[in-house]
Amino acid sequence: MDRTLKKVLITDPIDANCIKILQDNRINVDYKPKLAVAQILEAIKDADGLIVRSGTTVTAEIVNAAKQLKIIGRAGVGVDNIDCTAATHNGVVVINAPGGNTLSAAEHTCAMIVSMARYVPQGCASLKDGKWDRTKFMGSELYGKTLAIVGLGRIGREVAKRMQSFGMTTIGHDPLVTPLESKAFGVDWFTLDAIWPQADFITLHVPLIPQTKNLVDASVLAKCRKGVRFVNVARGGIIDEDALYESLEAGHAGGLGVDVFIEEPPKDFKLIKHPKVVCTPHLGASTVEAQVKVAEEIANQFVDFVNGKPLHGAVNAPSLNAAMKEEMRPWAVLAQALGKIASNVGSTGSKQHLSVTVHKYGRIIENDCNLLLTAALIGLLEKKVPTGINLVNAPVLAAAAGIKTATKSAAEGEFATPSVHLEVVKDGESHVIAGGVAGNVPLLFSIDSAKFQGGIPLRGSALLFKSAANDKSLGSLIEAVSVFNISIVSASESSSVIGQPKWYLILVPNEVESADKINLSNATFVTQITF
Repeated sequence: MDRTLKKVLITDPIDANCIKILQDNRINVDYKPKLAVAQILEAIKDADGLIVRSGTTVTAEIVNAAKQLKIIGRAGVGVDNIDCTAATHNGVVVINAPGGNTLSAAEHTCAMIVSMARYVPQGCASLKDGKWDRTKFMGSELYGKTLAIVGLGRIGREVAKRMQSFGMTTIGHDPLVTPLESKAFGVDWFTLDAIWPQADFITLHVPLIPQTKNLVDASVLAKCRKGVRFVNVARGGIIDEDALYESLEAGHAGGLGVDVFIEEPPKDFKLIKHPKVVCTPHLGASTVEAQVKVAEEIANQFVDFVNGKPLHGAVNAPSLNAAMKEEMRPWAVLAQALGKIASNVGSTGSKQHLSVTVHKYGRIIENDCNLLLTAALIGLLEKKVPTGINLVNAPVLAAAAGIKTATKSAAEGEFATPSVHLEVVKDGESHVIAGGVAGNVPLLFSIDSAKFQGGIPLRGSALLFKSAANDKSLGSLIEAVSVFNISIVSASESSSVIGQPKWYLILVPNEVESADKINLSNATFVTQITF
């Protein structure tokens, strides 16, 4: 995957440190905040990267207009203003800055909790209105109260740490965090259904996805304690605003601290104006420190992208991060090479009748086989996808083409060393290409049952031939290739298997023009492959 960034377009106001970090690393910056959509469509045509905050909505139209775009960065946490589906389909990496505003969002959450408990905004407004009404704003202590934290990521954990210092009991839920893990930072883990009736305060720290839309609705509110207070500094839409308003009116819910809304800026102020609601206009990350941190975090990830390092904020590219690990790079190269060979072995197949399975044998560093499958798909399909295929979009394009994929692993295989076997079934015709890695060099072990003794290094360019099983054409092939004044790095032949072709792989330093003319009566040129 090409990671060169010649020009990065920035379309929202951002801290100057972001621009400085990019320029210090020889990345040209086109800083044009607050552009109209038509202007963005023009400016992005020759951009390799795009950085936005919440002001720019990156639509599919914008993504499709950027023919050179490789990466989109959101200087913040949420990426709901970016069409990630379009970006993924186009092979564009989407990243965010998940750590930059963690403390600011956590502190804002804590401020909401304290403000609700002690009616700070209401008391302030009353006093400024010339009133001295102490009895109206009788608060409650936080000590001994139960705080439920839904979402135990970075922000949720920081909230827990701070509110524990107030003497609050912290409970929580997160499907990606185990009870043992949450116990380590002082949060007792419960299922969602078990959390609602226990809490005096409930704070939400989850993304807005289909599973979390209206997470807190009328049915959930009915399960909660009378007087329960909610905090939402995450995303608008997680709480059913109408249902909560009705609960506040009925005296069941005791309050809401809200920083985010379904529509921003909101047009309906019914909930906002409720006397039990403490509200702010999406200020969770609005601190000087957070703005600097997210700007630096996103810029440093752009630099890491150029330098081939993992991206901790990658949203849509898990295989890319795995491939950037030093120990996994040769295995990714191997899988892609096996895919290239498989695409030329057997029938061409139709997309409607193609299945791909990666078998992993032995101990390979990365237990997850998805990287190997994705890399194999790139090699298999790269000549069939004119718009380009890479580690970001390969699984999506394969699925869209109706290709069935699978991964399998076992402790031992037919070879003495760890190996990857790529099984491709085209219109019922099955072929298996196998290989491994020695040092950092990918090796070809076999094509179907025909084995290459010791393995063949897959690097540079190679000419692939086949002949009848009992044929001995290697010497003749070497002579035929030499006639074309082609330098030969190495030449190898497979074992003979009755009923299967015998394979020959001739490694050459550079691509060969008119390689298909190199044919013998008993050996057929199959393809030329560049690894």
